[in-house]
Amino acid sequence: MDLFEYQARDLFAKHGVPVLAGEVIDTPEAAREATERLGGKSVVKAQVKVGGRGKAGGVKLAADADEAVARATDILGMDIKGHTVHKVMIAELSPEIEAEYYVSYLLDRTNRTFLAMASVQGGMDIEEVAEKTPEALAKVPVNAVEGVDIEKAREIVALAKFPADVAEGVAEAMVTLWKTFVAEDALLVEVNPLVKTKDGRILALDGKVSLDENAEFRQPEHEALEDKAAANPLEAAAKAKNLNYVKLDGEVGIIGNGAGLVMSTLDVVAYAGENHGGVKPANFLDIGGGASAQVMANGLEIILGDPDVKSVFVNVFGGITACDEVANGIVQALALLAEKGEEVTKPLVVRLDGNNAELGRKILSDANHPLVQRVDTMDGAADKAAELAAAK
Repeated sequence: MDLFEYQARDLFAKHGVPVLAGEVIDTPEAAREATERLGGKSVVKAQVKVGGRGKAGGVKLAADADEAVARATDILGMDIKGHTVHKVMIAELSPEIEAEYYVSYLLDRTNRTFLAMASVQGGMDIEEVAEKTPEALAKVPVNAVEGVDIEKAREIVALAKFPADVAEGVAEAMVTLWKTFVAEDALLVEVNPLVKTKDGRILALDGKVSLDENAEFRQPEHEALEDKAAANPLEAAAKAKNLNYVKLDGEVGIIGNGAGLVMSTLDVVAYAGENHGGVKPANFLDIGGGASAQVMANGLEIILGDPDVKSVFVNVFGGITACDEVANGIVQALALLAEKGEEVTKPLVVRLDGNNAELGRKILSDANHPLVQRVDTMDGAADKAAELAAAK
């Protein structure tokens, strides 16, 4: 879960990372009071989960409260790279900046470890730094057990070649940032820029935080950080039912058991769609191993509720998940929707293989639903689902 800047700032402040004061508002007039509380001057910053705010006009200085209102009026409702600005942060004006740096921690999936990154070239896109001057970006693996104490932080700072007059301050900030990373079960914490001010302070002026949603069971307070207003309603409904669902821009609904099989199914459907008008997968939905009939019914109800879906491909290889349970779930879901008066008009193509596949196929045959077609090969089922979607 990616956070807005103001949420990242609040987490930084909670754990002792040095930040400037700020508060979030959603009306222009509220900018007046916020600016007055900050001493009469402020920075008005669009809150969107995308870079390039400054270039798009989403970050403006305000010399007084009246100007803050005007700036907030301009920014609220602005479109920045397809993201509408619904909130702005009124931030304390920074003291004069002497230098800008970059620091971050992230989960390094490739090497199955954590990674610290630091650079004296802050205030710009770090991907650009990595591409044009890779020697300016220090990358240091972090042992999950040992973590980052002051000695490890000094090692990172030294490798990044920070000036001697800021090295200790940056190292201390990196220790605190690591504590934030661990305490909040984050996948990424990034400060860009981390600045040195004329009066010698080290401050985090802007930050990004991405939290691990798999850790929500021990981070119940993270639920309040979700941007429910911007969430896709289908994804929100799926999450409420504990389903792994991601909405995509396509026409063929996908249900499978196991992320690997579902990813393969997306590829096969996309390939088949090239022969049927370019139809594509409409979603990723993994019902997981050992899924019950009710889980299958929940997943099917979500997908059939997507107006973009023209056909559905259910692809299950039974292992822990029994194919008869899947078949029962399909029958139950169709019956449930009929009871609710929700007419089902979208054809389903079902491929069952593995554990209890024959029994599952028999259940579907006995149900004899006019919208359900059995195809016993993955390629054949994908082609049929794409064909049916294209015909709609």
